[in-house]
This record gives sequence, structure tokens and C-alpha cells, in this order.
Amino acid sequence: MVLTAQEFEAIMPDATQLESDEPEMESSQHYTQLMLLVICLEWLWRDRNDYFIGANLTIYYSRQQLKTREFRGPDFFLVKQTEKRPRKSWVVWEENGKYPNLIIELLSDSTARVDRNLKKKLYQDNFRTPEYFWFDPETMEFMGFRLQQNRYEEIQPNQSGWRWSQELE
Repeated sequence: MVLTAQEFEAIMPDATQLESDEPEMESSQHYTQLMLLVICLEWLWRDRNDYFIGANLTIYYSRQQLKTREFRGPDFFLVKQTEKRPRKSWVVWEENGKYPNLIIELLSDSTARVDRNLKKKLYQDNFRTPEYFWFDPETMEFMGFRLQQNRYEEIQPNQSGWRWSQELE
């Protein structure tokens, strides 16, 4: 049996209700850092309604991912030019194919290797996320990368020592 695109879409389940499958934060320090990121950006952009902040939420980016249960959720992510409303997770195919504009990972002993390697490669090659940062609240290590010609290049500190985010301005 052959289905048209409209017939196929009509029988597909509503994936917007997929719940996040992320583990708890590593420590109270990680939770505090995450809370600060969310609160500060919400305050700075208090007059805007065109973004979504994900905090410890799963990003569902392919139906194959649902089968293999290889879930990937950044600690913090920002999607610009979208409707600001609550979500249980971020489902790329239900959000017009939108991926995050910015991702921040909070490193810990158990996640640092994955965040610096596997997730960095995923965000660069699959998500094509324009900016990726990581921060270790224990050691204060802070790195930022910007997508340049399909590869992440380190964001060099400016004269003030800041790794400036073009996405956040």
C-alpha cells in the first residue's frame, strides 16, 4: 500500500508530547549554574517571545534515535525565532526542523569526556548548532566554539577575557 504524504502524516502520532529522558543534574552546584543561566537569559530577554530555553531537556532529532534510545540532551540550549511556550522536550521534526542556536554543557567527572568529544561532534555535524560552550563549575574551565565552514573553531577571549556569544549578543 502506498500512502500520500498527507495520509502518512495523518496516521503519525503527535511527537510534541514526548517527555524528556534526561538524568538528574550531577550536583547542587550544577543545578545552581543551570538555574543562573536560565534566570539571567529570561531576565535579559524579558520583552521577547521568540525563543525557547531548554534546561536538562532531551532533544529528539530523529525517529531512529527513538528506536535506539540514544537520547542526547544538553544541559542548556537556546532556540531562537520560535514560539516561547512550555515543552516536555524539543522534538526537531515537530518544530519545523529547528535545532538549537546555542548549547551549553556543564561538565562533571562523569560527563566531561562525552561532552568534549561525542556531543561536540553531534552538535557540529548533525545539529549544526552555531555556538557550543562548556563550563566546569569545579575547575572553572570555560570553552566556546563557533561553527565556521562546517567545523567548530574555538572562540578566543576578547580584550576583557570574555568568550563572546554572537547568538546571545
